[in-house]
Amino acid sequence: MSTVDEMTSDMVVSRPRQYSSAIAPDASLRVPVASRPSNGGATVGFRSAKYTPMDWHSNNYAILQQAETDATAAERTQRLSKSLCKKSEADAQSRQSEGTRHLGGRLQEIHLLKSELQGHIEKLLAETDLLLLLKTRLEKALDATEIPYGIATDNLTCRERRLGPELVKDAVEDELLKEIDLIRNIQALLKRTIDQVVCQIQINREAKMTLELDWSDKWHAYNLDDQCGRYNNMSRNTQHHPSSATMQDQVSGPSSWLQFSQENLSRAAQEEHTTMNLRVLVERLLRDTTEDMRSQCAAVDQAFSQRCSELAEAKTLLELQLAQILDQIGAQERNIVALQQAILDKDAPQRVAQSRLYQRSHRPNMELCRDDPQLSLVEEVWQLDAMLSSLQQQLAEARGSLAHLEESRTALEKAIACKTHSLLVDKDKCMPHRRRYPAVVALAGY
Repeated sequence: MSTVDEMTSDMVVSRPRQYSSAIAPDASLRVPVASRPSNGGATVGFRSAKYTPMDWHSNNYAILQQAETDATAAERTQRLSKSLCKKSEADAQSRQSEGTRHLGGRLQEIHLLKSELQGHIEKLLAETDLLLLLKTRLEKALDATEIPYGIATDNLTCRERRLGPELVKDAVEDELLKEIDLIRNIQALLKRTIDQVVCQIQINREAKMTLELDWSDKWHAYNLDDQCGRYNNMSRNTQHHPSSATMQDQVSGPSSWLQFSQENLSRAAQEEHTTMNLRVLVERLLRDTTEDMRSQCAAVDQAFSQRCSELAEAKTLLELQLAQILDQIGAQERNIVALQQAILDKDAPQRVAQSRLYQRSHRPNMELCRDDPQLSLVEEVWQLDAMLSSLQQQLAEARGSLAHLEESRTALEKAIACKTHSLLVDKDKCMPHRRRYPAVVALAGY
């Protein structure tokens, strides 16, 4: 029961009004008509009841007693009212001061959380901007890999046009195939990394949006609480809202309110940490892929240089051998001419010797003797036939040797042509094309 109710109860109890005796005296106190003195005609018409002096005194006493009681009750009511007014004024001022103090504390809490939210929003924005720059670098690096990939495939295509035995799977082709596989793997890795960066950017934006919504709510709450804290008894923009204490359906309590913001801040911090780790990973990835591609490019260039040196050396040896073969061909041709001339030169002695034997075979009778001239001529014919046979055999061997020399010359000329064509492909087409290989800056995405 409140103080006002207690005062009202006391006032009701302290006022036992007794107006019945004054207003309507009891009939037993009245004097009977028969007992009253009679003056004859003077009493005619005055037979109504009259109050006695005792009634009059009792009535006055009752009125005085009631007035005194009412005065005492009024004084007590006044004292209680003054006390209640002072107490209610002090309580109201204390409550208002306490409410203002709580609002001030609440404003500090909101300001601190709002500042933390603002800081993490700026960090997320900065990290997202850095991720966007890295995403651009990754896309540029991915585009830059198309040039070395095209160069490597073009080199393989050009080297497919090598001739004959030069179409060999050498170290250059092995390095080119390694380069193509490396570029494909790097392209796949860059694409996966771009997808991961895009996903992280989306997550950061969602976390930033959550923080911004929380910050916006706290900004509105801060403004409202700040306005509430500025209200005082002299404010003119206040008014009565009787149902304001019961109209709000509270959504959260202090612990859940703080937990909500802490969870948002924790998630933002986690995404910031993830973003930083991802940025470090992307930077290292771009550096490693650039170094790998440039290292493989150097390996391919080295293989080309070594192959061109081998081709030039082999071509030189073939040309030297071809010069020797040409000299041998010339000498053999002259040898054949000499052999032919020697055979021709033996024709006359052979005819002479055979003619002599033929003529001497016509000697008559006993003159057909196997004498020394006959033996000498027979021996001469045999020797000439043997010499001609040797010369013919040597001529055949010389012609066979010349044919082999011609075959060797043809093979050497073909080999030299193949080597020349291979040098043209590797040195004059492939290697100049590889000078278009992107620089380290381009491969790093800058």
